[in-house]
Amino acid sequence: MTYAFRPGRPFTNDFRAIAAEQLTQAVMTLEDRPDGLHEAIHEARKNFKRLRSLYRLVAADAPQFQKHENTRIRDMARNLSTVRDAAALVENAQYLRSSAASIEQEKALTHICKRLEKRRDRIAACETDIEDRVAATIVTCEHALQALAHVSFDDRRRRTAARLTKGWQQTLKRAARAKEACGSSTEAGAFHELRKRAQDYRMHLGLMRDTWPSAIQAKRSEAKMLVDTLGHLNDLSVMIQLINEDPALAGNSQDQAHLIAAVIARQETLRDDALTLAATVFQEQPAEESRTIRLLWLDAAR
Repeated sequence: MTYAFRPGRPFTNDFRAIAAEQLTQAVMTLEDRPDGLHEAIHEARKNFKRLRSLYRLVAADAPQFQKHENTRIRDMARNLSTVRDAAALVENAQYLRSSAASIEQEKALTHICKRLEKRRDRIAACETDIEDRVAATIVTCEHALQALAHVSFDDRRRRTAARLTKGWQQTLKRAARAKEACGSSTEAGAFHELRKRAQDYRMHLGLMRDTWPSAIQAKRSEAKMLVDTLGHLNDLSVMIQLINEDPALAGNSQDQAHLIAAVIARQETLRDDALTLAATVFQEQPAEESRTIRLLWLDAAR
């Protein structure tokens, strides 16, 4: 099984199988930890993101299920987020350093990377209850698996096509609103909202890839570029917020000045890149693209 619908199969069975696979993978990864605990947490949170996107796509036909399970899965991810978020800040500082504008700026960013690494290690050392939280997450995944047995859909081909069309259109409408907000604002919140909507769209493309593999794969690649760009932009905003709360992490005034200069320059480039990519990824009108999805499904599900 993969993260994709199989046209022609009963939709309820397919939906449950896809969701169950994500939950089972999360549990297995958290239990086996082939690359260590924190990488396992990172991978499990990816499973949770896929689940939330899957459930959003069918929200119109299962509103109570989607609302309840979205809250459950969101809280699971947050419960495991502290060390991973600290590690992501280190990775973002390293990303900034890789494109430093001068030797002096590179040195300053190296100092900041080391401070953020120490902060990450301190947080990890203080997380004495992490095993309890992982265990609680595994139990919650089991409850989420049980909940799947109680959700069902009208499996008729045209009803399924209508369900997917409606969910697709809602995703694109939300993305269009987010894109418009980013066109008139540089606020971090606006671009973070666009990132979430682009992530949903990328996930939904993955779910539908069997209806037209070549075209949808091209769209997925474009959407991934947008998500990655917006991810870097969001990480920079989080970093600046952290430095504002704890200036000592940036070191002396000279290091702080280099950091601010690097962030401002990178943010401007990333915002421009994101808007350009978003114009390509979301170039079709929601109603028009949703009709295409409906036709693709009806054809593939014959």
